[in-house]
Amino acid sequence: MEREKIFNQAKRIVIKVGTRVLTKENHTLNLKRVENIVKDIASLRKKGKEILLVSSGAIAAGMGRLGFKGKPRTIPLQQASAAVGQSQLMFVYDKLFRRCRQVVGQVLLTQEDLMDRKRYLNARNTLRTLLSSNIIPIINENDTVAIEEIKVGDNDILSALVANLVEADLLIILSDIDGLYTGEPRKDKKAKLILEINKISPEIEAMAEGTMAETATGGMRTKIQAAKMVTKAGEKMIIANGGKKNILSKLFGGQNLGTLFLPEMSDKMASRKRWIAFRLSVKGVILLDKGAKEALVSKGKSLLPSGIIGYKGRFQAGDVVSLQDDKGREIARGMINYSHDDLEKIKGKKTQEIEKLLGYKYYDEVIHRNNLVIL
Repeated sequence: MEREKIFNQAKRIVIKVGTRVLTKENHTLNLKRVENIVKDIASLRKKGKEILLVSSGAIAAGMGRLGFKGKPRTIPLQQASAAVGQSQLMFVYDKLFRRCRQVVGQVLLTQEDLMDRKRYLNARNTLRTLLSSNIIPIINENDTVAIEEIKVGDNDILSALVANLVEADLLIILSDIDGLYTGEPRKDKKAKLILEINKISPEIEAMAEGTMAETATGGMRTKIQAAKMVTKAGEKMIIANGGKKNILSKLFGGQNLGTLFLPEMSDKMASRKRWIAFRLSVKGVILLDKGAKEALVSKGKSLLPSGIIGYKGRFQAGDVVSLQDDKGREIARGMINYSHDDLEKIKGKKTQEIEKLLGYKYYDEVIHRNNLVIL
């Protein structure tokens, strides 16, 4: 499929802009570049596109405003930088989008907002309401309270989670590099830009390297992780250079820029299964025998207690758990019907024994096929 057709067919689009695109070396916002991106986004909105903007840059902007010469080492100072920088960032966005007669709304998320089912649905409803009201949600991690996100969180991953949350047609990650290369372009002069990827193989993953940027938290590795999350759900993603003027207009004009990741499956994954499959954490691990693995992967069956040889962690009915084979490899994730206490009593047993062992039986299956995703 031609690139121009791919971009023009995309109606709901998540755009992630990285810290190094938005800021200068002195940790102040690059207002000229921000304005160019805003105008590009406003142009897409006029064409009927629904846009969600995942914007980094809050901590870096706060560092510049507070006079920090380097990234603060302590969590409280990082949170202070985020608090100061986020307000500065939103002020700039609101001012620039207002000139384009476009209304924006701030949405700050934590990992828990996307892991808890009720909060996940609330977040989805909020974002959909904003979109239906012709408002551009500007999304960031809530770094002022989310300690774990500041330590290991990354907006590449957040943008993929948001894309799956709203079932976006396309994720655009604007970075300070043209895309994925066969090697590190700053070190290897023979490195070539990969224009299109149909499947993320181990070789593709090996090409990705982390970044040592002072204010950034990810690198190409997290972008590949994001691509895996999006393409496995049946959607598309592109990495492009946000430092290039009118980059979005060029992409939607069909120019052969960046690295385009095509979906690994023709059918799009259902919303509920996306929530199960792409969580950043699970409540426990279920260990399967070879027969159970084959039943799940090859035959499309539900998980029964007879195929379970063990478990790890403490979980309750309704929690999402990881399913692993006898070699410790994750093969699936699913929403479990029984707690760890109940599972201890019924693992390895036949379905007809559940009621006798527990005194009740709500389900024949430990995890029903409808609540299970093969990875």
